[in-house]
Amino acid sequence: MASFVYTRAKKNIGDGTIDLDTHDIRVMLLKVAASTSCDTEADAATISAFTTLGELVATNYARKALADEAVNEDTANDRAEFDATDVTWTALGGAVNDTIGAALIYKFVTADADSIPIAYIDLTDTPTNGGDVSIQWNTEGILQLT
Repeated sequence: MASFVYTRAKKNIGDGTIDLDTHDIRVMLLKVAASTSCDTEADAATISAFTTLGELVATNYARKALADEAVNEDTANDRAEFDATDVTWTALGGAVNDTIGAALIYKFVTADADSIPIAYIDLTDTPTNGGDVSIQWNTEGILQLT
């Protein structure tokens, strides 16, 4: 499945309900597409609204807050770019393993029932085997808003 921005997030970014560089923006890892509905439910308004979240199950896995979030203007490409520091999970998997299929970027509020999915980021299927797993965001940013 290709990466995309969720419908509610588009609205919330537009009306200011989501401020990408000041709100608590986090990332979770999802299992391969067959194990989640996050890749097909673009209109989900909250994390708990997904039919099947399909969050990764692996030793040393935890959701992470993004760091150093920034929104920059790219006048050469006529867009805004949202970026953050790359994320690493140390010694991911081993005793419990799953295969990573995507990252889910979301605005954390207090729980899944009110946290808003922002973007589904397709990742090459990555097995967890006890090694470090890093997401290196695109050099043009996590999201490009045109």
